[in-house]
Amino acid sequence: MQSSLPGCPCLTCFFPASVHSVALEMELLPLWLCLGFHFSALQWRNGSGVATAASQWGCKLVDDLADCQGQNLASVPTSLLPNARVLILDANPLRTLWNHSLQPYRLLESLSLRSCHLECLGCHAFQEQGHLRSLALADNSLSENYKETAAALHTLQRLQKLDLSGNSLTEDMASLMLQNLSSLEAVSLARNTLMRLDESIFEGLENLTELDLQRNYIFEIEGGTFDGLTLLRRLNLAYNNLPCIVDFGLSQLRVLNISYNSLEWFLASRQETSFELEMLDLSHNQLLFFPLLPQCSKLHSLLLQDNSMGFYKDLYNTSSPQDMVAQFLLVDGNVTNVTTVDLWEEFASSNLPALRFLDMSQNQFQYLPDGFLKKMPSLARLNLNRNCLATLYFREREPVGTLAELDLSHNMLSELRLAPGLAGCLRSLRLLNLSDNQLLGVPTGLFADASNLTTIDLSHNQISLCPWPLPLPVPSKPEGAPGCVDFRNIASLRILSLEGCGLRVFQDCAFQGTPLTHLDLSGNWGVLNGSMAPLRAVAPTLQVLSLRNVGLSPVSTKLDFSDFELLKELDLSENYLTSFPRLQGRLRTLDLRRNWLTALPARAEWEQFAESLSAVYLSQNPYDCCGLDGPAALERLHTVADWAMVTCNLSSKVIRVVELPAGGPQGCKWERVDMGLLYLVLILPSCLTLLVACTVIVLTFKKPLLQVIKSRCHFSTIY
Repeated sequence: MQSSLPGCPCLTCFFPASVHSVALEMELLPLWLCLGFHFSALQWRNGSGVATAASQWGCKLVDDLADCQGQNLASVPTSLLPNARVLILDANPLRTLWNHSLQPYRLLESLSLRSCHLECLGCHAFQEQGHLRSLALADNSLSENYKETAAALHTLQRLQKLDLSGNSLTEDMASLMLQNLSSLEAVSLARNTLMRLDESIFEGLENLTELDLQRNYIFEIEGGTFDGLTLLRRLNLAYNNLPCIVDFGLSQLRVLNISYNSLEWFLASRQETSFELEMLDLSHNQLLFFPLLPQCSKLHSLLLQDNSMGFYKDLYNTSSPQDMVAQFLLVDGNVTNVTTVDLWEEFASSNLPALRFLDMSQNQFQYLPDGFLKKMPSLARLNLNRNCLATLYFREREPVGTLAELDLSHNMLSELRLAPGLAGCLRSLRLLNLSDNQLLGVPTGLFADASNLTTIDLSHNQISLCPWPLPLPVPSKPEGAPGCVDFRNIASLRILSLEGCGLRVFQDCAFQGTPLTHLDLSGNWGVLNGSMAPLRAVAPTLQVLSLRNVGLSPVSTKLDFSDFELLKELDLSENYLTSFPRLQGRLRTLDLRRNWLTALPARAEWEQFAESLSAVYLSQNPYDCCGLDGPAALERLHTVADWAMVTCNLSSKVIRVVELPAGGPQGCKWERVDMGLLYLVLILPSCLTLLVACTVIVLTFKKPLLQVIKSRCHFSTIY
C-alpha cells in the first residue's frame, strides 16, 4: 500500500562518489528528519487504530459480523475484525474490488456487495477467501468487465450461494460466470437481460437446488436446459415472456413459479413418472384451458388467477372425436414430434389427491364440470371469485366436507343448489363469501351443523331474512332450492356482512343465539327503523358495527349505544343525524361523516368517551361557524382524524374550521354585544321617526288650531 509523505518532496538527485561524506550527511539530514516524523505518526496511528476502528469507518461490529452498509466507503476497510466471518458492504461506491481488498479477512464465509457500483472484480480478488460460502453481487454493473469477474468467481470452489441479479447480464455472460462452479446450491440471475436458455448455461451445476430467473426477457427454453440439474427443487421464471410450456417433465421440482408470462398452454408430460411438484403458480398469464397437469403429483397449491380459462365442453355439440383434439408440433433440433391433446377432457385426466389450495379467480369459468371436486378430496381453500358462474350445484359424489374457505364473490350466481341429502355438508367451512352476486337466498340447510363457520359475506345480494316463527315448508319446493336466510343459533358465527342487500325492517330476534362480533348492515335503508332494538341480541358481543347509509334520521329518538359494552368501531356515516349518539367508554373509532350535524359535542358529552377514542371522523357535515369556539378552544377534539377537512357554514360561504380566527369569525360578533343596548339603538330612531310623522299629520289636517295660533302670534306691521 502506497503512502505519501506530506511536506517531503520526492528526491530524484544522484550524488557522485567524490563528494565528501560529511557534506553528504548534511544534504540527507532533512530527508532523515522527514522520514522519522512520518514513521512516528504512522506508529502512533496504528497503536490507536484497533480501538477506534468502529467509529473511524462507521461500521457496526458484532461478534464476527461487520456491517458497513451505506457508509460512503470508496474502498474496503482494512482494519476491521480480522476474524470476521460476515462482511456487509452494501450501498458503498466501491466501483472496483481490487486483488488485495479482502486479504485481511481470510475467514469470511458470507460477503455482501449489493449496490456498490461495481464494474470490475480483480482476477485474484477472492484468492484468499477459501471459506466463502455466500456471495451477493446484486445491482451492480458486472457486465462491463464480465470476463475478469468470471475469472474471480472461478477461484471460489466452495461457494454455495451466488446472487448476480440486476447486473445486465446476457445468457453468454451468465454461462461464463457460472462455469465450473459445481459447488453452487442457490443462484439468482433475476433482473438481467437473459432471453434464450439452452443446456450450456447451467452445465456442471449438478448440486443446484434453487434457481431464480425472474424479471428477465426469456421467451424460449430449449429442451434439456434443466436436465443436468437433478437436485433442482425451486425454479422461479416469473415476469418473463414465455408463450407456452409443452411436455413439462421436471419431475424433481417442488416449487415452480411461471406467473406474469404470456402462457397460453401448460401441458405436462404424459409419462408415468411420479412428480414431486407441490406448488405451481401459473397466475397472471393468458391460459385458455385448464392446465394439463401430471397424472401423479403431490400438488398442494395451484394458482391460476387472472387468466382467460373456461370449460367449453357444454358449448359444443360435436360427435366427432377429431373435432375435440389439438395437435402440437414439437421441433427439437432435427427431431419433430406431434403431441395430441384432448381439449375436452377438461379435468377428467388430472388426479390431485393432495391439493389443498386452488385459486381460479379472475377467469371466464361459466360452470364447473361434473366431478370437478371429486378429483380433489383434500381441498380446503377454493377461490372462484370474479368469474362468470351463473349456477353452482354441489353433487353427492363431490366431497365438499373438507372445504374450509369458499369464495364465490363477484360472479353472476342466481342459484346455489345442494343435492338431496347434502344438507350440513359444509361442516368444516370457516369462511363463505357470496358477495356481489344475484342470489335471492341460499339453499335450506346450507348452514345446518356449521359448527366451524365464523365468517359469512352475503353483501350485494337481494336476500331476505326468514321471519319468526319459520314458515312451513312448501311441498312443491325442491329440496336444497334457494329460500330465505336464517342466521339464528349459528353459535360459531362471528363476522357477518349484509351490506346493500335491500333488507326490510329487522325483527328483534333476527340474530338470536348468534354471538356476532362484526356486523355490517350498510346500505339497507330503514332496516333498523330508527331503533337499536333489533340489535339487542348481539349487543353484549358486538365489537365492530357498520350502519352507514341506513336512513337514521333526526325524527328518531337519540341513538343509544351504551349497552354495547365491547363496541370498538362504529360507522354511522351517510345518515341524517343531527346530534351525537350515546356511546360507551371503550369505543376507539367513530365515523360520523356526511350527516346533518350543526354543532360539535359539548365538553361534558365528549369527555365521556374521549379517553378511549383513537380516531373520529366528523367532516362533510353542515356545521354552523357561529356555534364553534375556534381552534384554540377545540383542543379537546385532538382525536379527530379528518380535522383539516371539517368545514362550517358562515352566511353563504363554506370555510374550514382550522382557518377560523381565535376570537371567532367577524360575522358572528353581533351575537356577543349587549342585547339591551342593541335593542335601544334599533328602537330609538324608529320612535323619533314615528313622532315626527304624527306631528306633521296633526298640523296638516286641523285648520282651527292653525288659525288660533296665527291670531295669537299676529302683530301689525308699519309701512
